[in-house]
Amino acid sequence: MSSPAARPRMTGIGRVLVVVYAIMALAATGRSFVQVVEKFDQAPLAYSLSVVSALVYILATLALVFAGSRRWYIVAWVAIVFELVGVIVVGTLSLVAPDLFAHPSVWSWFGMGYLFIPLVLPFFGLWWLITHRPAVGEHTGDPAAVAS
Repeated sequence: MSSPAARPRMTGIGRVLVVVYAIMALAATGRSFVQVVEKFDQAPLAYSLSVVSALVYILATLALVFAGSRRWYIVAWVAIVFELVGVIVVGTLSLVAPDLFAHPSVWSWFGMGYLFIPLVLPFFGLWWLITHRPAVGEHTGDPAAVAS
């Protein structure tokens, strides 16, 4: 149970951020599953990157939910920074070496197939982590019990 002074961490914008990450996790997982099962041999690099992006979105979603604990906070940082670097690298490569990405992945063309949400989302995620650090000495994994 949380102390009376603590307020829930996942409210407002934080809850919206987690929901968007969860939607991206579901979308990327579904897309990568279909790509790998039906036509992996056509574009193994692009489809492998779709699997990686799905795993990153799943991990980032969980890490943001539980970021009240120091360990999950660090995992969230690693996942979101990896996501940002992935979107920038894959997005750039898809423009300068389009033969590598004849078939799109989640991060191709900076996430154009997802309305550029993959490009913008990590910036919001990093902002959220910067402005909602876990309390000093806080080791709970319960997101509702962590003061923001």
